Amino acid sequence: MRTTLTIDPDIADRLKQEAALGKRSFKVIVNDALRTGLGMEAPRRTQRFRVKPHSSQLLPGIDPTRLNQLLDELEVDGFMAKQVPRL
Repeated sequence: MRTTLTIDPDIADRLKQEAALGKRSFKVIVNDALRTGLGMEAPRRTQRFRVKPHSSQLLPGIDPTRLNQLLDELEVDGFMAKQVPRL
């Protein structure tokens, strides 16, 4: 169906940006946005993020169960170093 539609300038700019980024036409982008906004199309599922583990060796004296505590101590030390003594 062909129709005339008045679109706010900020929305039109965003739609044009999407069209410039991809290989889809302005018409397809507008129709997809309307379908999604009206709940006619389920949002596309993204690919799951997978973590690829790797082996690492900690230095002697570092307990891997207390790394958060070590980070907290380092942040406090850095904060205290920036403080100027007040008279």
